[in-house]
Amino acid sequence: MTNQNFKIGVVAPGSRIDPEMAKKVRQVAATSFQEKMLDIWFHPQCFLSSGHFAGNDTNRCEAFVEVANDTSFDAVWFARGGYGSCRLIERVLPKLTKEARNKYYLGYSDVGSILAALYNEQFAKVLHGPMPADINRDGGDKAIERVLSYFLDRDRSSLKATASVSKKTAAFNISILSQLLGTPFQPDLSDHVLMLEEVSEYIYRIDRSLFHITSNPGIRNVAGIMLGRCCNIPENDPDFGQTAEQVTEHWCAVAGIPYLGRADIGHDADNKIVPFGAHEC
Repeated sequence: MTNQNFKIGVVAPGSRIDPEMAKKVRQVAATSFQEKMLDIWFHPQCFLSSGHFAGNDTNRCEAFVEVANDTSFDAVWFARGGYGSCRLIERVLPKLTKEARNKYYLGYSDVGSILAALYNEQFAKVLHGPMPADINRDGGDKAIERVLSYFLDRDRSSLKATASVSKKTAAFNISILSQLLGTPFQPDLSDHVLMLEEVSEYIYRIDRSLFHITSNPGIRNVAGIMLGRCCNIPENDPDFGQTAEQVTEHWCAVAGIPYLGRADIGHDADNKIVPFGAHEC
């Protein structure tokens, strides 16, 4: 990388974050990357509150479009998941300029709906990976460092190991991808290694969502499916009788999709970065 300043704009398409969280992220950046020219700017919208959301739909749309179209930013980093990203897609896509195509977009979980829509519009720098809110997880400073190392130095150790220039990849939360299928924002994932993860869902809901995902004609064109971590699964009464991996293997077999094993992604501090498409050298 050159000595040019790398500027990251943080916006919150779903739930808000606390200013203290932003302070912690800046502290990690200042401590671990003090010799780098790095600027992390949190849009004031991140700290708004409107019911469940970080401001109303208009607040969140305007903040996203403002940062995405601003040529001074090199990356748009989504502050956290929660819920709300899908409410913005149809409002923001028509407002994004050619300048918006020249930057990175990084997040996961609920933000997957925006990442899918951008990738569907052939945005080239779409990434699944840790968000500022992960700073509050055990080992969260490492998650923040992983993102900043990738942005600043394209550190390959930050990536899921299967990401390469010869293999297309994509990563989603299971529930989010299931809801996207059949909408105008479903991306073409033909020949991609599709990585899936989940949090706080009953196994029967994972089973139902994977039925929907693997039954989709577009998804049946993927190169294979990998399962990330499925954590905080509530207990079912009676016990479902199968693990998340067994359920995934079942639906892959029914659909004729190769099951490719486990992926190092999930709602935790070890969540790796997965580029959408082929990895940029």
